Amino acid sequence: MAASLRVYKRRIKSVTATKKITRAMEMIAASRIVKAQRKVAASTPYADELTSAVTAVAEGADVKHPLTTEAKRPRRAAVLIITSDRGLAGAYSSNAIKAGEHLTSQLTAEGKKVDTYIVGRKGVSYYAFRERSVKQSWTGFTDNPTYADAKEVAAPLIEAIGQDTDEGGVDELHIAFTEFVSMMTQTPVERRMLPLRLEKSAEDSAEVFQQGERTHPLYDFEPSPEHVLDALLPRYVESRVYNALLQSAASKHAATRRAMKSATDNAEDLIKSLTRLANAARQADITQEISEIVGGSSALADATAGSER
Repeated sequence: MAASLRVYKRRIKSVTATKKITRAMEMIAASRIVKAQRKVAASTPYADELTSAVTAVAEGADVKHPLTTEAKRPRRAAVLIITSDRGLAGAYSSNAIKAGEHLTSQLTAEGKKVDTYIVGRKGVSYYAFRERSVKQSWTGFTDNPTYADAKEVAAPLIEAIGQDTDEGGVDELHIAFTEFVSMMTQTPVERRMLPLRLEKSAEDSAEVFQQGERTHPLYDFEPSPEHVLDALLPRYVESRVYNALLQSAASKHAATRRAMKSATDNAEDLIKSLTRLANAARQADITQEISEIVGGSSALADATAGSER
């Protein structure tokens, strides 16, 4: 029994040390979520307004451009998958990878060849283990991405969308990442960045404007619509990639906090269970010692009574 008690005490000490680590990681993740949320809140309005401006310009310009013109027979698509550099975040990275895999399967079923771009070591390791080709990958900044990181990721995507498919270019640009909804909810999403899906044609927009349902500005382009769209294309892609990186970072920190809180709670439950077992083992030792003392005293009394006779 004494040996069992030592084992329980050693396990309690080990689990307590682990609990301190998970508690610290939970607190660190919680502090990082606040900063990440602020960055998401600051970048989302800009990305949304830039998208609205690009859409409005595209509706008002009757030109063929990669931003707005869909290929008659799209043959090639680029998919950017955003994962994490680190683990200890539950199913965060695996869910993002599943979203990317689902998107890739859909595009392949449509007869398109897919070029995969990956952000994060988890995604890179997933594809490397399965010996699947990756066009380009980036690591080392998923916890705290900057706009410079977004420009680095967006550069080859912008170059690919502007080339002919016979020269390695793509007809479509898609992205799979984890959208930060709240501290408790993070949703993997799949979105097409290019070409833009225009909900209304220029004629429809003019009709809506005449009906007074919404204000639709009229544009004059200098020097030309093509030059304006060429200037907006990199800004649009960079802003969307940057916002997706920030959303993914906030989601990762939230997933880490939730996973570490669960680990801490499990450690507390395990400590309570081990403490009960240790107390039971200690009580068994005490009971056994008392029994041995009582038994020895009784035997000694019987021996003394026998000698007196």
